[in-house]
Amino acid sequence: MGAQIRVYRNKISSTESMKKIFKAMEMIATSRINKARQRIHSASPYANALTRLLSLVVSQTSGDHPFLRSADDVRRSAVVVFSSDRGLAGSYSANVLKKVEGLLEMMHNDGREVKVYLIGRKAKQYFDFRGREYEGYWEGETDNASSDRAHEVADVLLEQFTTDYEDGGIDEIHLVYTRFHSMVTQEAKVLRLLPLEVVDANALDDRISREYPELETNSQEFGFEPDPEEFLDKALEQYIRARIYSCVCQAAASELASRQRAMKAAGDNADDQIRKFTRLMNNARQAEVTTELTEIVSASEAL
Repeated sequence: MGAQIRVYRNKISSTESMKKIFKAMEMIATSRINKARQRIHSASPYANALTRLLSLVVSQTSGDHPFLRSADDVRRSAVVVFSSDRGLAGSYSANVLKKVEGLLEMMHNDGREVKVYLIGRKAKQYFDFRGREYEGYWEGETDNASSDRAHEVADVLLEQFTTDYEDGGIDEIHLVYTRFHSMVTQEAKVLRLLPLEVVDANALDDRISREYPELETNSQEFGFEPDPEEFLDKALEQYIRARIYSCVCQAAASELASRQRAMKAAGDNADDQIRKFTRLMNNARQAEVTTELTEIVSASEAL
């Protein structure tokens, strides 16, 4: 009976140690989430307003610039996956990878070639375990939005998008990330970054798109100085960088919120386990005391 009590004591001790880890990670995520949300509020308005502006410009401009490429002429697509470096974040990475699987299946059924770019160790582990190829990989600080990381990814995609198909270039870019709605709601989404269409800007579902009327195509054309090609070259770079940085901010905040929620649930479960093992240990101790008293009384009566 004494051995059973020692087992319960060891379980209580180990669970209390794990609980301390869970609570510490919950506190770290909670302390960092406000800064991550501020980055979203700072990055999203500019990125979404730029998207609406360029959607209108593209709809009223003619030429052979990559920005004006038709979505019906896609032969090779790029998919950028935003996952986490660490676990203990609930179903955060799993939901993103589920979206990726559906997107890749659709593209393969359409006969498109696909180039995959991974952000975060969880996505890399997923693809490595299944023996799948990917073109690029970034890791480190997935829960800390960095403009440097966003610009690095944007530069790679920009180079690929402006390269001819025959030379290995891409015709389409998709971002698979987690959109932050609130501390309790995060949604894995697929964003088509390029080619850009009016419908993409109208479907942003944010403050920018609600405050301004829906965009429509018409025959009016803008006047450009010095020329449309130079304007779109500059705008393309700014657009890709702004949209990717916005997604990086959304993903970082979503990861922190998921981890905070997961660690709180784990800490609560640890409390339940500690109460359960304490009750079982007390029952075992009571049974041991009762057995000893019974033995003493039996011995006395025997004498």
